[in-house]
Amino acid sequence: MKRPGTPGTIGAEVSEVPVPEIGAGELLVEMKACGLCGTDIEKIRGEYTAALPILGHEAVGVVASVGEGVVNIREGDRVFAHHHVPCNECYYCLHGNQTACKKFRSSNIHPGGFSEFFRVPQWNVSKGGILSLPPSLGFEEASLVEPVGCCVRALDRCNVKEGDTVLVVGAGPVGILHSILLHSKGATVIISDVSKPRLQFAKSQVECVVDAGRQDVTREVRERTAGRGADLAIVASGSPKAVLQALKSIRAGGRVCLFGVPAKRSVLDYDLSDVYNSEISLMPSYGATNTETATALSLIAADSEKFRSVITHTFPIEEFAKGVETATSGAGMKVVITP
Repeated sequence: MKRPGTPGTIGAEVSEVPVPEIGAGELLVEMKACGLCGTDIEKIRGEYTAALPILGHEAVGVVASVGEGVVNIREGDRVFAHHHVPCNECYYCLHGNQTACKKFRSSNIHPGGFSEFFRVPQWNVSKGGILSLPPSLGFEEASLVEPVGCCVRALDRCNVKEGDTVLVVGAGPVGILHSILLHSKGATVIISDVSKPRLQFAKSQVECVVDAGRQDVTREVRERTAGRGADLAIVASGSPKAVLQALKSIRAGGRVCLFGVPAKRSVLDYDLSDVYNSEISLMPSYGATNTETATALSLIAADSEKFRSVITHTFPIEEFAKGVETATSGAGMKVVITP
């Protein structure tokens, strides 16, 4: 079985490892597609801070083997497997903070979603971590369930309303996915980035595209909002500069969603009195639970072509390093790895 091996600064090696053995209550899934996430790039670089550095968490595939005691799941089923699953019983879960659950971030699939076969632990299976895919939905489109679920959770936390003007900082894959969901909620979207290819792609998706390398984003946002600023800014990047751009472009009483994962030792140089005086709400959003991924699956299945447009490149696992290079260069949008 092939899987990405030792991380490097640019790419990752592909190594042969034994097919995982499963025990009672577990599943063995044959991977059919797995999206390459920005957090995977951070893990390869050693910059990721939020959870264990296991590569591949947007995986979908076919159940190859079923452990003793598993019910309602059979060999041959087409599934999405959650890598993180909360307990739904602890203090955090009972207070609506499932992604703060200790079990959530410690649970995972093994050896990772980019492997030709991966094991889904009993915890994930028993806690509702498996979603069945409709026969009409392709595997590549289905690999978007996890990132779309994360976007669904973020927008729910930010209480997006019809008529809101939203600045999306970062026109990468999750920035575009946010834009698709925002439009469905009746929001007006302004998106900014410094990447020419990504800005060009964004022009087909949103009504206002701002080149942050050449234009003053804050001025552009305020000109389009009668001087107020955006109602909400979604920072679809882990860059401190992106956070500053959002803070400077938001209206008084507005909301800033910190969606992108900051690298280790990221520091923000900003006068906090502005946050206080303007009553700006900061709302980080990490991950997704099976509630949001179930919503995401329904949305993707209902309009798969719209979401499929975000996927611009697919690579077989043997070309994993090339996929990483493509994703980091900004030459395309969403990269998906296949067997």
